[in-house]
Order: sequence, then C-alpha cells, then structure tokens
Amino acid sequence: MQKMKNIVIIGGDARYLPLIQTLNKKSDIHIQILGFDLVEQSYTGVMQSSIDNLDTSNLDGVVLPITGIDDQGYIDTMFSNQRIQLTNKWFQSLPQNCFVFTGISNKTLDEYTSSRGLTLIRLMDRDDVAIYNSIPTAEGAIMLAIKHTDITIHHANVFILGFGRVGETTANAFAGLGANVSIVSINEADLARIYERSWQGYSFKQIGNVIEKCQILINTVPSQVVNRSLLEKMNNQAIIIDLASKPGGGRF
Repeated sequence: MQKMKNIVIIGGDARYLPLIQTLNKKSDIHIQILGFDLVEQSYTGVMQSSIDNLDTSNLDGVVLPITGIDDQGYIDTMFSNQRIQLTNKWFQSLPQNCFVFTGISNKTLDEYTSSRGLTLIRLMDRDDVAIYNSIPTAEGAIMLAIKHTDITIHHANVFILGFGRVGETTANAFAGLGANVSIVSINEADLARIYERSWQGYSFKQIGNVIEKCQILINTVPSQVVNRSLLEKMNNQAIIIDLASKPGGGRF
C-alpha cells in the first residue's frame, strides 16, 4: 500500500489555486493550506490551517510562494490578511526528509534549509518551469502597458532590459503586437540573437544614448540597472514595468 504523503502549501498567488486542485485529486496526497482563507472556493478534503496549529512533524513537502520568503521569513499571501512568518526554528521542526519547494530563493531561505539538511528545490532554476511561467508574465506586462498608457502597443518604442527567459518571451509578445522592440543585454551572444530577430540591441553602456525615445521600459534584471542617471534621460511620459525578481531593477 502506497504511503500517504503530507503536503502543506503556504501562501502564493492565483497560480496556486489550480495546483491545489490538481494535488487534491491525488489519492496518495493529503493537503493542508495556509494563507488562503480569503479564497471563496472550497476544496473538499483540503484542510485550512494556521502556522500555530500546523503539525510539521510528519510533513513530506512544503510548497512556498514563487517568491519564497523575505529576509525576515515572511511570505506573500495574496489570499489572506494574516502575516505568515517562517522562522529558522520552524524549519528546524521539519523532518530532514522533507522537500521544500520554492520559485526562487535567497540567503535566508538557503541558510534555514541547509542548517536542517532539507532538500530545497528552486523551481525557477528549471528552464521548462521558468519558460512556462514567462508566458503569463509577458501577458501581464502587456496588460499593464495597455492600462497605463494612452498609446497603442503597435509602433510603440518598447525597451526591454535583459534577454533571459522572461525577457525573450516578453520581447516576442510585444513584437507580435507590432511594437518597436529594443533589448539591452550584457551578453554578446544575446545581442547577436537580437540582431537575428531584427530587433534593436544595445549594451548597458549604450542605453543612455537612446533611452529618451523609450515609451515603455520593461526590466527583467534583478539588479539596480534602472538608476537615477537613466531615469533623468527618459521621457517623463514613459512608463516602467519591473518584472525582475526581488530586489527588482531599481528604486522608483
């Protein structure tokens, strides 16, 4: 007889709702959820729990939000007003054979899990997961651009900082709508690929000379690349959409 696996899903956004549904259909998985008390939909057989009454001693898996935890151990809870903090002590209470799933990690989560000997699985390190996830991310950027500008995407001057998995998908999406796409990258191979796609490619040293024509700036680089010097050269009607993971691409 197959052993029942105990999984807890702690926080997360709308992408986690179908995840809960899918796991709940598995006969060999028992699910508890935290941080979903504002979700109107109910899940038969799924237990709503809290950090105080959650029994961690028999957990086989912990599913964290895509963003993981912050430096103080707090997590994003889109569907709850409660603040949930996962401390080092909490991670030490997990069985050593427990798997911890997150989208991205940071120094705090790395230290909490490694000190207990837990297996930490960073889903966004997987190309397939990151590429699939880049699709709704790019669509979200299009939605924000339409909502917050009074111009059409068609023929708009769209600058994208970074040409990783999110940057490339976002560039494809905007180009498909007729935008004039320019991409900034530090990688020579990226610039060659950008040229092959018939887009404009620039290094970060060059961007200051051309940024004034930008109408929509999309950052995908998790470093402070959108600095004061760059902002001062931008058109004051331009909008900035930051898609980068924490800490983001600048302080706006």
